[in-house]
This record gives sequence, structure tokens and C-alpha cells, in this order.
Amino acid sequence: MICDVHAHYTPKNFSEFMGDRFASPVHLPVKRGMARHPFSDSPEDIQGRFELMDAAGVEKQVLSPNHPPYLPDEAECVKAVQMLNDGYADLAHRYPQRIASYVMLPLPHIDAALKEMERGFDQLGCVGVNMNIICLSRSVAETEFEPIYAEMNRRGAVLFVHPAGTGICSPFITEYGFRAAVGTSLEDATFVLHMIAKQIPHRYPNIKFIVPHLGGPVPMLLNRLDQQGQSQSGHPNLAEAPSVTAKKFYYDTVCYGSKAAFVCALEAFGADHLVTGSDYPVLQDYEAYKETFGYIGRLGLPPADIDKILHHNAQRLFGFAH
Repeated sequence: MICDVHAHYTPKNFSEFMGDRFASPVHLPVKRGMARHPFSDSPEDIQGRFELMDAAGVEKQVLSPNHPPYLPDEAECVKAVQMLNDGYADLAHRYPQRIASYVMLPLPHIDAALKEMERGFDQLGCVGVNMNIICLSRSVAETEFEPIYAEMNRRGAVLFVHPAGTGICSPFITEYGFRAAVGTSLEDATFVLHMIAKQIPHRYPNIKFIVPHLGGPVPMLLNRLDQQGQSQSGHPNLAEAPSVTAKKFYYDTVCYGSKAAFVCALEAFGADHLVTGSDYPVLQDYEAYKETFGYIGRLGLPPADIDKILHHNAQRLFGFAH
């Protein structure tokens, strides 16, 4: 059975608390956009989610929010994040065979984030950490976030990162209408690049990173990064080649069914480092949930690679029975 490492869920109390500060309210009288799909914590939506999972052969989803719950006011941020974590933990405890969750952190408030990480792992039973790639216009690779990586490293934690929907804070993307179509993949790539530049995976080797959407353009840039990325005008003093760092990450399989993208990532990173994800329910406006995984079996790959990617890699990464 499949484990979906990239699935979103929005409890109604959190959506109502965030209001216009959060992108996908699900408490509207008429459901719109992503909220048309089983996305909230209503009994009907939870049942609908499980029906879609069953049809797709997905045994378990690991839940996270689709947009960052980061707020500049610490008390408000902690309240919002705890709503999420409590709601996710409640669903996971009710359906432990079907649902697990990451612990969300009230960034950029470091001490509060460390306390919430402890609560998430030690009290709520979370299986990893979720961080957005950009936090209030700051890269999460910045030095101020180092205590978070140190604690995740101590715990040997899984870290799932996700775009913040900013189009890498660039009007060249957002003002031309490519925030979602391209900006998210550029955020994914930017995270990998910032991790390389700051040497965080090298310095914190126990963290198991998951980057979404096959890493965006990263798999096609490894050779160029190794050449120009280590030049005098780039980062000449790296402890390891950029491609070595990039190959330490795991990458989820969300790519809108693109064989070219999937095969490029497979060759760049290897079958062991691809894990099944769906970005549920974002893709549901464009393809059926079962198709988000079904395309992998039609790519003409070696059966052993298909089996590993679909049924073993994510399960092994999280320590789920498979």
C-alpha cells in the first residue's frame, strides 16, 4: 500500500481563526477552489478523503497545511499552530492506520517552535516536522533558524518542507501569473540551493529532508552546480559538492504526471530517494487522486524501481510497517 507524504488538511477552527490570512478557507457556505474537495475536518470530508485514498490504494497520509501558519505576533502564531497540531493529532489518534502528521512550528519564534516540536513528538505522536521554505519573507536557511535544525538533528527527525506560495518573493513570477504553476517549483529549488550554501545537511546529517515536486529544476542542474556553484564567484569553500548534498534529500513524486520530470529526477537522485506524494487536494482540480500515483506504474520503469517508490521508500523513511 502507498504512503502519501504530502497531503493537506485544514480544520475549520484554524481556517476561521486565520480568516483572510490563510489561503483556503473551508468554512464558506459554498465551497470554492481546493475546498471543493474533502479537505476539512467535517465528518463528510473525512469520509470522502478515506474513499479517495481507498480508490488510489493509499493506506496512509502524513498531513500538513497547504500554506504557512506563520504570524509575526508570537501569541497568535502559537495559538494558530497549536490548533493545527491538536486537530491533526486528534485525527491521527482516531485513525492511526490511515493518518499520521507532521508537527508544525510557530516560526519565526524559535523558543516557542522548540517547545512545540517537543510537544509534537513527545505528546502528540507526530512523525516528522513541517516547515515552509519561506517564513515571513525570510529563508529558513538563515542563521536564526539554526536551533531548529540542531534539535531535529538530535532527534534524527524527518523534515518535510513546503513552498509558501510566494513565487520566491519575486514580481518576475507573481506579476506574470506564475506563482502556482512555476513559483512553487522555484521555491523547492531555492530551498535545496540555500541548504547547499549554508551546508546544513552536511552539518546536521541526522535530519531526513523531504523536498516536494521532485525538487523543481534541481535534478537537471546538478552538473552545473558542481562546476559553477563551487567557483570563486559562487561557493568555493563547500565541504562537499552541491550534487552530493542534493542527493542526500528525498523528493516526492508530485509532477502532474510528467514522465520527463520524473525520469530526470530518478536518474539524478536514484530510486531510493523518491517518495510518494500527492499535494492533496491541490492537483484534484486537474487530475483524479488515484491518477497522481497511477501514472508512476505507466512510465515503463523497471518493476523493482516502481515497487520501491510506491510501496517501500516512504514507509521505510518513517518507520511504518510495510
